[in-house]
Amino acid sequence: MSILEAIRKLEAMSKVTLHFQILAPLDEAMSKAISRAGGIYGLERVKLNGEKNALLVDYDASRLNREEVEAVLGELGLPLVRVVVEAADGVLAG
Repeated sequence: MSILEAIRKLEAMSKVTLHFQILAPLDEAMSKAISRAGGIYGLERVKLNGEKNALLVDYDASRLNREEVEAVLGELGLPLVRVVVEAADGVLAG
């Protein structure tokens, strides 16, 4: 394995996805908060699902931990609860 491949592997390993259920109907204030969340250092992606009742958050685990991500989303006023999902390969995710 080359050094570049090793670096890419380490970078990929530090990305974590958390899944959240939105506990209230999506409104303009929540939409703005979700947009602001996308610009926060360490949060790589903040995306609504198709039904707009769940939020997927990718973050860099070398910069933030799960508790910090949850705290930031709470400070933005987002009414969320984290859910754990099981992938097809049986691995639990955020």
